Amino acid sequence: MNSPQNESINQITSATLIVGVDIAKFNHVARAQDYRGFEFGKPITFENTREGFELFVSWFQKIATVQGSQDVIVGMEPATTG
Repeated sequence: MNSPQNESINQITSATLIVGVDIAKFNHVARAQDYRGFEFGKPITFENTREGFELFVSWFQKIATVQGSQDVIVGMEPATTG
């Protein structure tokens, strides 16, 4: 039996940059890492605007280029409060 979760995991290789984003109403925070969990650079905070998302995309594209990543997977989830 091959579940959708297993299919998602199989997409991640040593050439994949993984970007996790905690989303909120006004500002989001993203981190980039490899498949082993090694973090690249500092987290970025960006606004919930077109310009903010353009900054975010530029940020992870630069990291992917520097690291030689062939693929980027972005995952987003709401930040928890309280």
